[in-house]
Amino acid sequence: MMQYLPIPYISPWLLAVLVILVVWEAAWKAVGLWKSGRNNQLAWFVCIFIFNTAGILPIVYLKFYQKNNAGNTKAKETPRKKGQR
Repeated sequence: MMQYLPIPYISPWLLAVLVILVVWEAAWKAVGLWKSGRNNQLAWFVCIFIFNTAGILPIVYLKFYQKNNAGNTKAKETPRKKGQR
């Protein structure tokens, strides 16, 4: 006869916190990986991919170390001649 291993009791609150933490980490990790990959920052991509830090490492990257591409997203205005609207 096979003996089954007992499944330990997990508090519903602990399970809820764990699920929230996993979703939080996955969301920040996805954004951090996307941005670091688009900016060709391989070291940041590898670090964010390997280390699970509850979203702290991707947040630090996005806040302080992401390349600033704000100038590339705006359309450049062409200079207007005098009298034009």
